[in-house]
Amino acid sequence: MIERLETHVFETVAILGAGLIGSSIARACEASGAAKSVLIYDANEAVRERAKKIALGSICETVEEACTDADLVILCTPVGMIETAAKAASPFLKAGAILSDVGSVKASALNDMLAVAPSYAHVIAGHPIAGTEHSGPDAGFAKLFSGRWCILTPLEDQDEAYQLATAKLTKFWEAFGSTVEIMTAKRHDLVLAITSHLPHLIAYNICATAEDMEQVTEGEVVKFSAGGFRDFTRIAASDPTMWRDVFLNNKEAVLETLGRFTEDLAALQRAIRWSDGDQLFELFTRARSIRKSVIEAGQDTAAPNFGRRNQEDDTPAE
Repeated sequence: MIERLETHVFETVAILGAGLIGSSIARACEASGAAKSVLIYDANEAVRERAKKIALGSICETVEEACTDADLVILCTPVGMIETAAKAASPFLKAGAILSDVGSVKASALNDMLAVAPSYAHVIAGHPIAGTEHSGPDAGFAKLFSGRWCILTPLEDQDEAYQLATAKLTKFWEAFGSTVEIMTAKRHDLVLAITSHLPHLIAYNICATAEDMEQVTEGEVVKFSAGGFRDFTRIAASDPTMWRDVFLNNKEAVLETLGRFTEDLAALQRAIRWSDGDQLFELFTRARSIRKSVIEAGQDTAAPNFGRRNQEDDTPAE
């Protein structure tokens, strides 16, 4: 639920990147009043033209135009482009401005921004854990962040001005209906490796295996897709560029998690080979309890669902 604020959190917010997240932030700003003015820039001219056509906000033709007067600059680009976007924005940041991002890898993003940002700006990395498999300016909607987590990974042991900037950015995301959690970048990357990155890696791999199997089964894999495979294909529909960059920039945490997963998968393989029903039942029971916990935490519903009814219901974490 997005409620209209009585006063703006920021006078001017600049959004660099008009994809799903960037366009949703623009919509959420409009719905909540979190920003008095929203300026949007995208390096792709076609995207800028489309954003103008759908009245996404004030579309700028240059990074300078978007960032010069901004109190908050949010880099809404793939993780692999954050360094480039930060370099482009940094010369135009005013004193006291906040430079943030929305990427799902925080250590590399934080380092990339710190390497180029002026000392008079506040670098506060962020990650709204929300998204869909759709992309582009048309995909955004105001309620994308409502009821979702947003993780901020501010620097530790900073001065009062930086702490006030962190509090202000927290209020900004809360205006969208998000619950904000503060943690270190390293911890974020490890947590997201298991909750988001590894599931996407598995989904892409299963879909690739299914494509190989299609040639053997003469089309019956897709024809008889049941719930499990259907849901995997939905995850694997996400932007390949974004996920390529995620794995390249969070390789340590992903490899650590993947190693553990591979060991557990080998144990499961042995249990199936030796018909160890007790081990299978114990593992499935534990896994089922995790799913129950996800529902109890309000991160999903137990209601049956064959596909999503509408876009606003379709918000898997990214």
